[in-house]
Amino acid sequence: MRHIISIRDLGREEIGRILDEAAAIQSRSYDPSALKGKILGLLFFEPSTRTRMSFAAAMARLGGDFLSMDSVEASSMAKGETLADTVRVVSGYVDAIVLRHPKEGAARLASEFATVPVINAGDGAGQHPSQTLLDLFTIRQSMPLEGIHVGLLGDLRYGRTAHSLTHALSLYNVTIHTITPKGLELPAGLATELRDAGTEVIEHGDIASCVRDLDVLYVTRIQRERFPDAASYFKVASSYRVTPELLTGTKKHFIVLHPLPRLDEIDPRVDELPCARYFEQSANGIAVRMAMLLRVMT
Repeated sequence: MRHIISIRDLGREEIGRILDEAAAIQSRSYDPSALKGKILGLLFFEPSTRTRMSFAAAMARLGGDFLSMDSVEASSMAKGETLADTVRVVSGYVDAIVLRHPKEGAARLASEFATVPVINAGDGAGQHPSQTLLDLFTIRQSMPLEGIHVGLLGDLRYGRTAHSLTHALSLYNVTIHTITPKGLELPAGLATELRDAGTEVIEHGDIASCVRDLDVLYVTRIQRERFPDAASYFKVASSYRVTPELLTGTKKHFIVLHPLPRLDEIDPRVDELPCARYFEQSANGIAVRMAMLLRVMT
């Protein structure tokens, strides 16, 4: 079985193969019946729009079917069943499982009990490998990945998309610039790990001080659902905002990404700029997740 639990499970060569496969899929070079007769189990115990729907669309475009469980309340876990037992049971119904869960480490646990491949669709503040792959894919559409400067703006403490992305970027000799509200910095252990691996991580007090040096600005929302209490969240809410004025003078090939959903961290006027690629980024999720499903189910 080939689980995809963390971006760390994939080396640079395998990431490249998945991105190449996604590019071929986008150019309509794929077998639309490749997964005919296969069933995908979508176990989503946290809210999701893009990830859940794009995995469902990916499975349908490859000729397969899917079964969906959308909340703990709608499952036997509401009766006290463990995640391990739920995964054991669902493994008997499907050919692969896509799991989103609020607890970090849940996907790794599920992979230990599943008898079919498991794809992590987000586990708490942990990892989100499919998002990272589509992020890399979107960047690669505009520029080579090697040696670029990427700014990460927002909640880097709780944001699992940023945690996965920083590790993946370290494989491409990228310089990482972090811009965060106080208290939401990249976890110290992760920052140390990146630096020990040779990745330059530069911390900035505000986005204006570095935006013209960037090739990519990756914006994240503040993860309200991860905060221990409302007071802690409101202390940092609305502490940054990307506007067209802020982006004046950026590099010609500069792009802005966001894993979505966004709140007020990107001014809607930015949507009209050629550098705004976050809706294209979201659409890329189908091709990338098709490539991931082919990897674990064929």
